[in-house]
Order: sequence, then C-alpha cells, then structure tokens
Amino acid sequence: MSQPTSAPTRDRRELKAWRNAVFVVFILSGLTIATWVARIPGVRDDLGLGKDPSAIGLLILGMSVGAILGLTVSSPVLVRFGPHRGMVGALTIAAIGTLLLGFGATAFHSVPLVAVGLILLGFGNGMVDVMMNVEATAVEREIGKTLLPLMHACFSLGTVLGAGIGALAAWLAVPVVWHLLFIAVAIVVVVVIAVRYIPREAELGDEAAATERIPFGERMRTSLAVWADWRLILIGVVMLGMAFGEGSANDWISLAVVDGHGQSNSIGAVVFGFFVAAMTVGRIAGGPIVDRIGRVAAIRITAGMGALGLVLFIVGGPMWLVVVGTVLWGFGVSLGFPLGMSAAADGAANPAARVSAVAIIGYCAFLAGPPLIGFLGQHFGLLNALFLVLALLVATFLAAPAVRPAAAPAVERRENAPETA
Repeated sequence: MSQPTSAPTRDRRELKAWRNAVFVVFILSGLTIATWVARIPGVRDDLGLGKDPSAIGLLILGMSVGAILGLTVSSPVLVRFGPHRGMVGALTIAAIGTLLLGFGATAFHSVPLVAVGLILLGFGNGMVDVMMNVEATAVEREIGKTLLPLMHACFSLGTVLGAGIGALAAWLAVPVVWHLLFIAVAIVVVVVIAVRYIPREAELGDEAAATERIPFGERMRTSLAVWADWRLILIGVVMLGMAFGEGSANDWISLAVVDGHGQSNSIGAVVFGFFVAAMTVGRIAGGPIVDRIGRVAAIRITAGMGALGLVLFIVGGPMWLVVVGTVLWGFGVSLGFPLGMSAAADGAANPAARVSAVAIIGYCAFLAGPPLIGFLGQHFGLLNALFLVLALLVATFLAAPAVRPAAAPAVERRENAPETA
C-alpha cells in the first residue's frame, strides 16, 4: 500500500478529478440523509401517524439498523466489487430506498413499505459511508495533504443542500413522492458520472483485493479480525468521544439553551446555528492545520477546546459566554471523526475493514448518544447530563496518540510538512 508521502503516480489534473469525484460522493451521501429528514413531517402526515413521535422513532430505528448492517458488510463488498461498482451499487440501493419511502408514504400510505425503504436507505448509505472514506484516504495519500476534514465538510454541504431542497419542496406543496423520485434519479445519475474519475484498480491496500476469489464468509472473518488491534480500538475511542459530542449537540443544544438557560426557542435555534457553523469552519480549515501540526496535536487541541467549551456551556452565565462555549464545542468536535477515519486506513493492511470498524464505533455513538443524554437529562437535568460528553472528550484527549501515522518518525515529519505541489 502506498504511504502518505509516496510520490503521486498520476498527474495533477487526474488527482484533482479523483479528489473532486470523491467530494461529489460525500455530497450525495449527505443529500440522501437530509432529503428524508427534511420531509419527515410530510411522510408522517401522508401515513396518518398524528403527533405521536414514537411511530416515527421506530421508523428511524429501522434506518439505523440498516446503516449498521451496511457498515458491517461494506468492507468485503468493496474488496469484492471495487470502488466503482461498490459506490454506485450502494447509492443505488439508497436511491431505491428513497423511492420506496416516497411511494410508500404518498401513493400507498403503507408504514411497512416506508420501513423497508428506510432500511434500504440506511443500508446503502452505511455502505457508501465506509467506501467513500476509504477512497478519500487513498486520494489523500496520493496528493500528500490532509483532505478528510474537507471531505466531511462536503457531506455537511450535502445535508444543507438536501435540507434546502426539502424546505422548498414542502413550501411549494410538492408531494413527497415526486420530490423523492427526483432526488433518487439525480443521485444515481450523478454518482455514475462521478465514479468515472475514480481509479478502477484495487489500490486500497486490502489483502486479496481483486485478484483472488475468496469466499464472502472468509472476507467477513478477515474484516472482523481487525477488532483485535488495540491501536484501532483507541482510534475508536477518539471517534467515540467526538461523534458522541457532535450527535448530542445536534439533538440537544437548542433544548438545553431553552430549558437549561431559560432562553426563547428562537435563541436556542440561533445558538445551534453557531455550533453547526463552527464545526463546518473547523472542517474546512482543519486540513492545512493538521498538515502543519500533525494529527495528535490537532486532536488534543480540538478535544481541549471542546472540553472548555462544554464547561462554559454547562456552567453558563451571560448568554455571550454560552455562545462562546458553543463555538468552542463546535470547533472541538470538528476534526475527530475525519481524522479517525484517516488514521484507521493508513499504515496497515485491510484499510476498508479498519475504516468499517471505527465507523461502526462512531455511528453507534451517533445513535446511542442522544437517547442516553435524554435519559440522564430526565433524571439529573439536561445541562448536567452533558458532563458525560465532557468525560468522553477527556478520553479522546488521552487516546489521541493512537491517531499518529503508522509510518516511521521521519516519514511523519515529512507528512506534516506543508506541500507545495
């Protein structure tokens, strides 16, 4: 497997086309998720579920189960079929799920059909999540610059795009089925075009990548074997803390501002906007900073910022201090997930399996974190419940050395040096 500092084997135009194609896949992944989230009220109304959130909660659980299954099988699927067919197939499954979701809600008013659609949507998006991150680490190695934070900023851009289109469709009273049909077709068409600029050859570093016909069950056992690597587990701790902090903020910051700090609903929404903006800016600006100071220092600095921000947010005081804490919290959790993905993939065999493993840890934090905070908040108060996030950020700080590149020290110094090419 090529190392981060190896000389590029392609010219700059090919590398840029490859990088931009992966950007597009990240955007499409964000678009698929945000399209469903933006039309949840319309789907609920079409299904006649009323105001009870428990039914929608069960449907969302189905999508989460599908996502975990997709993450689990993504590594052997990627090794067996390669990035082209793998990513096209995964996003096509997500698009089919989107179609079933739309038709099930609007045309058939069928909860089971919507549930199947959400499972497929989660499954396809879970698979492509690992594939696009593995592909991103491959182009990152070839170019020699840190790109994963910017890739994840593209995912955020996709969610903003999906939310905007969804809001416009709802405002224009476009039926859910027609909106989702348009998005599903667009996803398939765009990904088929985008993957043309991604190399077909197996260069992801996985054992028996494309030449040996190893049975699928054996590939699964190989993929699961990476869990015995303690460095990978510690990388998972980094991602656990950061993903827990991000997921908890997405679901609870607004309510914590309203219930914990006694502000209005509009102020709660504005404060959440500060968090999202800080996290996005952190991901856009993070790559060049990581190239200068290294992954370990970047994780420690951001984890420290996040911990300080959480203390300011929880303790409170003047509203401006809460906002400062929110911004630090946003910056603090911006780099952990993408840098964890990058660290899992480099310097070892089976990068797809390793990325899949840490992605499962991160996504479990996204799924389990918000309900756990809600449970603790019910018993101890929402602001006090956030001390759990603070503890996990401290664990992230302590586990930061695990993200150090697996290359020799001299190579690491060259990797962290700014590139001029």
